[in-house]
Amino acid sequence: MTEDLSSFSNRGKLDSEDYYIGEEGYIVFTEKYHLKRGYCCKSGCKHCPYGYDKNTNSFKDKSAQ
Repeated sequence: MTEDLSSFSNRGKLDSEDYYIGEEGYIVFTEKYHLKRGYCCKSGCKHCPYGYDKNTNSFKDKSAQ
């Protein structure tokens, strides 16, 4: 990514493989970032590796909690 995100709080500390800029201009975190963070935030993230479903407020894979 060539965009400078350092003006945003902690986003200057992100690796380029941790996110991408979506069509709407928002930062979208990748599965790699979520795994590096180490826990599920239960926000219904697009690339959630933990299997959380925001609609049912549950995890699809119980072993990933």
